[in-house]
Amino acid sequence: MYAYTKTIVCLANSRKVSGRCIAGKEYADGVFGGWIRPVSARRDEEISEDDRRYQSGDYANLLQIVTIPLAQPIPDGFQIENHRIDDGYYWTRQGSVSWRHLYSAVDAVDTLWIDGHSSYNGINDRVPADRAAVVSGSLLFLGPLALNLEVSAEGAAFGNFKRRVRAYFKHRGRRYAFAVTDPFIEHAYLAQVDGRYAVDQAFVCVSLAKVWDGFAYKLVAAIVTPERAP
Repeated sequence: MYAYTKTIVCLANSRKVSGRCIAGKEYADGVFGGWIRPVSARRDEEISEDDRRYQSGDYANLLQIVTIPLAQPIPDGFQIENHRIDDGYYWTRQGSVSWRHLYSAVDAVDTLWIDGHSSYNGINDRVPADRAAVVSGSLLFLGPLALNLEVSAEGAAFGNFKRRVRAYFKHRGRRYAFAVTDPFIEHAYLAQVDGRYAVDQAFVCVSLAKVWDGFAYKLVAAIVTPERAP
């Protein structure tokens, strides 16, 4: 029997290794609480398609209210939100939230963790490992805000022609450019020609990934436009 459950609104359903990174905020009686990131016991902790499948055969997805059977909390450095799932049980859908509900899920923060460090293609999109060690929390929900999505082969100068979607936006007057790992957005925009595409308004879930090659990278894990909201 699972140890406990958490009911969340899914605010991120992001691409990760061979599965997904699912995350959301606890939700009860119309009120949002703290962040929860269900993770698996696999090496990279990704959630598989089978993990997020309901008994009906449908899959847990963005803006759905989901109850998840969990085995134990396993905070990992700044990723304090992690809870290991009990994969012997189905997740349960309890409903969904609308666009207007998302305003109360927004995190009131001035900066996105620690700024001042940028990758070759990004802007304020990474944190050195030693500085990330003092960060507490790896998920934020922002918006609504305007952004530009750029489709390009970022590594072309280095012989890597794989195309990527990157989000450019401002938050509290600061400029940011993060790689997008929202598979719905990637699929939609990679089908377009290279260029920049304006998004008039969207709620954005950003995450701080685990340290890789000396840095923790900031990612756009979900972009919620009015058209995606039920």
